[in-house]
Amino acid sequence: MNGEAFAPPPHRGAITLSIMAATFMQAVDTTIANVALPHMQGSMSASQDQIAWVVTSYIVAAAIMTPLTGWLAGRFGIRHVFLISVVGFTMASALCGAATSLAQLVLYRLLQGVCGAALVPLSQAVLLQINPPQRHAQAMAIWGLGVILGPIIGPVLGGWLTDNYSWRYVFYINLPVGIVAALGILLFLHDTHRADHRDGFDPFGFATLSLAIGALQILLDRGELKDWFGSTEIWIEAAMFGVGLYLFVVHTGTASGRSFLNRDMLKDRNLVVGTIVMFLTGIPLYGSMTLLPTMLQDLMSYPVTTTGLVMAPRGLGTMAAMFLVARLSNVIEARLIVLAGLMLAALAMWQMTGFSLQMDMGPVISTGLLQGLGLGFIFTPLSTITFATLPRPLLTQGTAIFSLMRNLGGSVGVALVEALLIENTQTVHARLIEQLRPDNPLARPPYLTPPFSLATPAGIAALNAEVTRQAAMVAYLDDFKLMMLVGVAVLPLLLLFRKSRPALRPAAAAQAE
Repeated sequence: MNGEAFAPPPHRGAITLSIMAATFMQAVDTTIANVALPHMQGSMSASQDQIAWVVTSYIVAAAIMTPLTGWLAGRFGIRHVFLISVVGFTMASALCGAATSLAQLVLYRLLQGVCGAALVPLSQAVLLQINPPQRHAQAMAIWGLGVILGPIIGPVLGGWLTDNYSWRYVFYINLPVGIVAALGILLFLHDTHRADHRDGFDPFGFATLSLAIGALQILLDRGELKDWFGSTEIWIEAAMFGVGLYLFVVHTGTASGRSFLNRDMLKDRNLVVGTIVMFLTGIPLYGSMTLLPTMLQDLMSYPVTTTGLVMAPRGLGTMAAMFLVARLSNVIEARLIVLAGLMLAALAMWQMTGFSLQMDMGPVISTGLLQGLGLGFIFTPLSTITFATLPRPLLTQGTAIFSLMRNLGGSVGVALVEALLIENTQTVHARLIEQLRPDNPLARPPYLTPPFSLATPAGIAALNAEVTRQAAMVAYLDDFKLMMLVGVAVLPLLLLFRKSRPALRPAAAAQAE
């Protein structure tokens, strides 16, 4: 541990604004393109299977490159990697907006993912570096605000830009933000020293981990489209994931020299527990963000703009919680704050299991506000306690793994809720129509009135559409219940955290590479 007195860098505020602009830009981009896919599909004359690669290519590239962030920062310095990433991401965004074919768009999205992978973990490391240990909670509050709000705002912003301008503007909007962030990093962020990692790269470890992560992300992203294990493609991807993960684990555990994943990180209990908690928290975080917009738009006929406004209180709750946590962290133990956040989030999910097709906006707004408060209470103290005992030389790699696990948890959550939604909708639909027979008195007027009539084809079609709508609502409620149970299952893991003493353990500050 380094016991030297902390010397605050000059222009700390400008550095914070610059790196958070880049972080928010990347976080928004994880979801902003999703709502514009139908417009891209029509513009590119692509099938649903083909246009899905616009999202898949970005996710896979970012997932593969995220673990490499620690080595790159150690080899070339945080400032250089950060600057190149921001410039590359901004240029790739411009190319995506100007793409004239599907192949170009997928290629440029792939480049976007490669360049954007380092932004979130490096921004976390820089904020820990430029702030003393006693300010780490406030720094993580700022960081968490950008990381959480980005995916929430992304679909709303993407829908508005697409409806009022063109799908190309979901990429062009990154240009002014990227230019400002790049100038700020160029002018104000400076490296002090960096460790020599010239001989530290482990190509076999990186290749096997990349194979595992890439195959898993493609499997999760395309599983529903390909009917999961009814598809040969999914079986191949599952096999590649299994082989890659096995080789990586065996290699990491038996390599005599330096391995790609520093084994010393596994000795830090807080980091190991924190990444597991982050993975599990990512499941309901991204799962619920995927469910709500589709439920409001498909079942309740909310316009895109109205959906965004109804979901806005979730972001407001997160912002309020972040400011509260920054003040509470000095007087309340981090584990207790995370516990409160998990309980608030679980309570919100429990209330969401009582949603109905006849409800107004009130329950959506109140549960969103409550869930936002819970997420705000989770994210900041979890980040603080996860890195509180991690040695400084391991911090950049630690933040990369932390971000990777959050993204993987999100991918698992989205795939899980979408698969269960479709399956449960079909199951409930089949059960509901069992009783809709002409010999059932309840299936005849006055209980069923036009247009819900079994006597005409139009009435049968209208009735089937309503049954499908009711079945889908039940399936959404089942998904909300599952997300609640996942949140509750995280609670016992908090007991495994080792208490940190920031005043005595300044090692949570990021290494100035």
